[in-house]
Amino acid sequence: MPQHLPLLIALVLSTGPALAEKADRNKPLVLTSERQGRIDSINQRTELLGNVIITKGSLLLRAEKVDVRETRDGYHQAYASGTAGKPVSFRQARDVPGEAIEGVADQLEYDTKTETVRFIGNANVRRTRGATVSDEVTGAVIVYDSRTEVFALEGGNASPNPNGRVRMVLMPRLPADAAASAPGGATPSALPLQPSTTITPPRKPS
Repeated sequence: MPQHLPLLIALVLSTGPALAEKADRNKPLVLTSERQGRIDSINQRTELLGNVIITKGSLLLRAEKVDVRETRDGYHQAYASGTAGKPVSFRQARDVPGEAIEGVADQLEYDTKTETVRFIGNANVRRTRGATVSDEVTGAVIVYDSRTEVFALEGGNASPNPNGRVRMVLMPRLPADAAASAPGGATPSALPLQPSTTITPPRKPS
């Protein structure tokens, strides 16, 4: 596959229906910042500067600058950017107890209607189990759909990897009999990779 084309994969993070925290979609969007803010009621737009924090249930987003726009149908689109040495960070719990999706990037776009997160520039997204990183993907652009837990990955000049490549680190899963003898008897999630042709490739970062 040519390097400039997006790489589309489906990361099935568990064998059951455990996806991102479903209760988050009904929680309010809360924004705070340390510096000035600006509310444009006519254009339904809010701008915040300085250690901005956005929460929506278990979802936590941190950035230096955030521009939030309300759509005509009442949803919100957040455009966040970081600073040199301090990228935008994102975290959201999964329905699996103790598991979460975490990521960082130079810029981030979050849409409450589609429940998608778009990590732009030096993007790194991880699935964590407690303090342990279970799986990790890096690239120039990563689009995460929290409803289906499908990732769209794209390489390019803004990738943190050599030659702008996409990189995935998938930890091994223990077989069922080995999992039963593991401490606590926890059964690790399976993570098969499948080609995805049902999602639209991410836009090029502006």
